[in-house]
Amino acid sequence: MQIQDRFMSPQWKARFKGYVQVTKPGIIFGNLISVAGGFLLAAKGDVNLVLMLASLVGLSLVVASGCAINNCIDRDIDAKMQRTCKRVTVTGEIAVGNVLAFGLTLGVLGFSILALFTNALALLFAVIGYIVYVGVYSLYMKRNSVYGTLVGSFSGAVPPVVGYCSVTGQMDIGAAILLLMFSLWQMPHSYAIAIFRFNDYAAANIPVLPVAEGMTKAKLHIVLYIAVFALVSALLPLAGYTGIAFMAVTCATSLWWLAMALKGYRHGVDMHRWARQVFGFSIITITALSVTMALDFQVVSQAPLLTLVK
Repeated sequence: MQIQDRFMSPQWKARFKGYVQVTKPGIIFGNLISVAGGFLLAAKGDVNLVLMLASLVGLSLVVASGCAINNCIDRDIDAKMQRTCKRVTVTGEIAVGNVLAFGLTLGVLGFSILALFTNALALLFAVIGYIVYVGVYSLYMKRNSVYGTLVGSFSGAVPPVVGYCSVTGQMDIGAAILLLMFSLWQMPHSYAIAIFRFNDYAAANIPVLPVAEGMTKAKLHIVLYIAVFALVSALLPLAGYTGIAFMAVTCATSLWWLAMALKGYRHGVDMHRWARQVFGFSIITITALSVTMALDFQVVSQAPLLTLVK
């Protein structure tokens, strides 16, 4: 009874909630959808449930690990931002050392699952994405360069590729399209966040594009990246990996997203509201595409660009 009372106490619940929050559940959920999309696109209806579960759980633990360690690294700048100033790594509710150990443990578990159940190529992409996010982006680029968003976009594009390569064991044209497609999507998505969170980024002196080079350039980059994203997304059906349903969805969502982005040039537009709309629709777009490519797969034979033996 005493043990049960301890785990039901408000203090323990708050501590548990803190550990969950440092993993950024929203990001994990978004990545789960993209991993599943890549996996099912490659599986083409022949789904190995054990492999799929291992890919989803393993990659989710890796993402959670990266997010937890990112909380440790960013605690000084998080303290300056209204959105993040109450994170447990800032308030001291949970010791930074404990969060770091928690993050490393999650990483070891995640990479172990991927190593045991998937293949060398899927594991390699997960490792590279993790190193880029934690080592290159979080430790240096985010704080020191306007190109931090571009570097971070690569790690954000890794999950669907891990799902895809878990099935195929090779880097083919389909995997390359997914990597480019999801990297391009990250850019307007992230710039929109930087615009409606402008004051936070400015207060923390983070050189995101709207802060470092102005709103006009940020708006232009949002429009250009969405336009290129629309073209690259169409390569999946054009290359035969998906069918007409995916083409219809990608055209509809991408063009609507582009039209929404162009509204930023209207005279007197509320930039904060506009950026939130662009951000919100970015999530709808990538979710719709992830779900559609999982359902509208086509059988296509492609020579591998890269194959690694497990």
